[in-house]
Amino acid sequence: SSSALKPEPIDLNVKVIMIGDAYVYHMLYQMDDDFKKIFKVRAEFDNQMPNDQKSMASYVSFIKRLCDEEKLRPFELSGITEFIEYGVRLAGAQKKLSTRFSMLADIIREADYWTGKDGATQISGIHIRKAIDERIERVKMVEEKIQEMIIDGSIMIDTEGAVVGQVNGLSVLDVHDYAFGKPSRITVKTAMGRGGIINIERESDMSGPSHNKGVLILGGYLRYKYAQDKPLVMSASIAFEQSYSGVDGDSASSTEVYAILSSISGVPIRQDLAVTGSVNQHGQIQVIGGVNLKIEGFFDVCKARSLTGKQGVLIPYGNIHDLMLRHDIVDAVREKKFHVYCVKTIDEGIALLTGKPAEAIHKLVNARLLKFAKRHKKMG
Repeated sequence: SSSALKPEPIDLNVKVIMIGDAYVYHMLYQMDDDFKKIFKVRAEFDNQMPNDQKSMASYVSFIKRLCDEEKLRPFELSGITEFIEYGVRLAGAQKKLSTRFSMLADIIREADYWTGKDGATQISGIHIRKAIDERIERVKMVEEKIQEMIIDGSIMIDTEGAVVGQVNGLSVLDVHDYAFGKPSRITVKTAMGRGGIINIERESDMSGPSHNKGVLILGGYLRYKYAQDKPLVMSASIAFEQSYSGVDGDSASSTEVYAILSSISGVPIRQDLAVTGSVNQHGQIQVIGGVNLKIEGFFDVCKARSLTGKQGVLIPYGNIHDLMLRHDIVDAVREKKFHVYCVKTIDEGIALLTGKPAEAIHKLVNARLLKFAKRHKKMG
């Protein structure tokens, strides 16, 4: 019998590196015993880094290297500043810079194109902003359709006047490669009864676990605040009006508290203000995500209907360091055409929304609940 060729082994020093997301890693780790033996070293990479001098120097080096390698036009100082600001905005916090360098590189390439169209020799802040705006313009059709429906009244959102038991909440819609904020009308109706807090979204199987938890927490706040000397004899139904795709997250829980207090007390709430923020059982407002997108969503609606100088949003105080708003919103706030209020507690928020001291609102709510309790006891 003939024998096959047997090549001599070659000495190799090879490292095998597998790149993937955490979900795939954990799945392989649990289901494949050999995976644990072969891939013993695991390293995680963040998509953010500290916003300090070292990181900004790295950003400038990244710009220089990409421009040299791809023969792009050099940057002006304003272009570097605008680019770093975009990196902060992508990170979603003032103290962070994004490390999503593939997306950042695309902005530089497109900015170079717009620089050429202008006949300029250096990429400026105007060209970086133009590249960002054009990138958004290509994928914002869903946002524009929703905006049109709000402006023509198909989606009912008030931006002036005052209404009892009605608040403008703020939410974020994510369509894969693009996310944007939109206002949502939240309404509450209250009556005497033992129903407690009725979450209409949950009853219709359109509420996620985080939202359910937020509603239960606001129920705890109401019991802590008003049921120390009497039973809480109240039924309150909460609804996200014209919501057909489900609701999740607890960032509207403070909004729901304001609507409940307004409904019980009979004091109307300003509709030229929108609200976001979760609440704990002590009535403290907690930080939420997507604060910039939420503010921008309500601002766009107000701007389309013309700014009155009284419109604005209420956000948690803890989100101050996350603010990286668009230039047009910053200009409007500076000119006092639009306002951003940062609140720490329910008391601060209800005072802004109603124009009355929080103690007065609590007094009215307590009196109405006491009346409910006495009437319920009398009726047996």
